[in-house]
Amino acid sequence: MNDVKKSSGLPGTVAFRLGTLGSAVTDRFAARIESYDLKPKHAGVLTALSIGQAASQQELAATLGVAPSLVVALADHLERLGAIERVRDPADRRRQVLTLTDHGRELLRSCEKAARDLDGELTAGLTTAERAAFLRALGMLAGEAGLPTGE
Repeated sequence: MNDVKKSSGLPGTVAFRLGTLGSAVTDRFAARIESYDLKPKHAGVLTALSIGQAASQQELAATLGVAPSLVVALADHLERLGAIERVRDPADRRRQVLTLTDHGRELLRSCEKAARDLDGELTAGLTTAERAAFLRALGMLAGEAGLPTGE
């Protein structure tokens, strides 16, 4: 017999739980990186640039699944912070290539530390085995959704 009781109603669904938990965790993460003048979407752009080659604003928009105009606004802010550089592609003058600066890599390390500290708080009630299983499950769900898995 199955020991796991099925929760009833919307709060018992994975979609609802992940959505509400994700929103709460995003707010907590945002508060931790606010002192760097960053928001979670800025950290997403820095991360995307760190795991790939230099990218155009259009390519980043496609990678992040957001409107190109949002990437332009995020890139404007990151450029003002000195976290990224924009360079015109000599082969296509309409294309802006974005690259991380040393300061951008430093900011990304600060964001990672903030996220890891938050991870510790969020998973403090889990055993080592539960935490590993949780991370594996999240990685599988992320992979199936076409998102980075952290591996």
